[in-house]
Amino acid sequence: MTTLTKHPVPNLPAIALAVIAAVSAAHIGESPAQETSRPHIVLMMADDLGIEGLGCYGGTDYQTPNLDRLAANGLRFTHAYSQPLCTPTRIEIMTGKDNHRNWLYFGILPPGEQTFGHLMRDLGYRTCIAGKWQLQSYDPPDFPNAEKRRGVGMHPKDAGFEEYSLFHSLHTESKGSRYANPTFLRNGQLHEAVEGKYGEDLAVEFIAEFMEKHRGEPMFVYYPMALPHWPMVPTPDSDAWKNPGRRLEEDTKYFPDMVAYMDKIVGDLTREIEKLGLREDTLILFYSDNGTDARITSHIGDEIVPGGKATPAQSGIRVPLIANWPGKIAAGTNSDLIDASDFLPTLAELASGKVPDDWHTDGVSFAPQLFGKEGTPREWAFFWYDPRPGWDKERFSRAIFALDHEFKLFSDGRMFDIIGETMREVPLDLESLSPEAQAAREKLRGVIARMLRPPMSPAAETEVDAYGNPI
Repeated sequence: MTTLTKHPVPNLPAIALAVIAAVSAAHIGESPAQETSRPHIVLMMADDLGIEGLGCYGGTDYQTPNLDRLAANGLRFTHAYSQPLCTPTRIEIMTGKDNHRNWLYFGILPPGEQTFGHLMRDLGYRTCIAGKWQLQSYDPPDFPNAEKRRGVGMHPKDAGFEEYSLFHSLHTESKGSRYANPTFLRNGQLHEAVEGKYGEDLAVEFIAEFMEKHRGEPMFVYYPMALPHWPMVPTPDSDAWKNPGRRLEEDTKYFPDMVAYMDKIVGDLTREIEKLGLREDTLILFYSDNGTDARITSHIGDEIVPGGKATPAQSGIRVPLIANWPGKIAAGTNSDLIDASDFLPTLAELASGKVPDDWHTDGVSFAPQLFGKEGTPREWAFFWYDPRPGWDKERFSRAIFALDHEFKLFSDGRMFDIIGETMREVPLDLESLSPEAQAAREKLRGVIARMLRPPMSPAAETEVDAYGNPI
């Protein structure tokens, strides 16, 4: 049995104590000297990457030296979770709400929702987003009932970010490429098929320019990356890139190149922050929106790990989380449970503020744990997962479950032993549960029952098919 341990940080620096102190949002408008006690925060989120994708988590198939270095010199969380698919995680991380609170449709951030962009802006931060959006419109026009869903989400200009440069900000049929010859919407201007460029390189350049412009003020940068999401195509470091006619050639053989380039991009952005003289004042967080693409098989040591994206299996929801802030966060690991809803209250605490009282949040701040404090760790994590309605979602169904460090229980009664730090998931016979498993079953049943109380979105109350028709 794997022993779950936390590694406290001794001799916590006084400045870190000041950063995580929970004080009121009255800090807005204070003097520049007072503002500098708050870190710049850069939150990067990979697109489709389970823990098996990184060497620091035991992955053996890909080259990730930059992320491995951030983990070695920072804090690596061993029990971080996401939702199984991108939109569910993107909505949850931005709003701090579990999906059953505000789910509408796939590819849609409900208009009127408050995001961590709004939160950080209101706490006096300059805010920027670059990468992938896909939260305004998703269904193609000929998809059944698409007229009810097209363009009803949130435009990035309304999400609390002063500046944005984003792939897939408009309709699905206009999104173009996210990689070679990219199309992106930058501060209101659509750039289509920018010849010879690579999308992720342009995102890093945009972020670096933003940070240079606002280097004297606290900054929050959210970088939801495109990599290593399908299509698997060459990167600028692939041999095939040398032939412009092959740059959009699709083949799973390019996936290792994409993971390696994702890692390179992390290194590039980190070095840009260093060049600006901001590294000692910047907290970098790296996370992922869900597990690895199902077309990819990887390894953790000798363990074979089929990609679990879109499934509620451990390989679909167990993701990396790395925190690095030189001189403020000591090297180590932490085994506390973390889920996507926890980022919003964590950011508020790091910004010396709090989530407004009239915002519902299901999240728990993990800011204290970043600095070796015990905090208020989760005893469980809850998942409501149903990516319908939406194009290409006909094969999906609803999954509701809760887990702790040792067990996972579904609302339909299925139960699994998940002890350990990899993708281990062993089905249990409910007729022969150990006393420990029986106690966990009762606890997790109670969690599911409590979490399914209002407030709930209409989509959570009435199950629908991929076309939005009630089942």
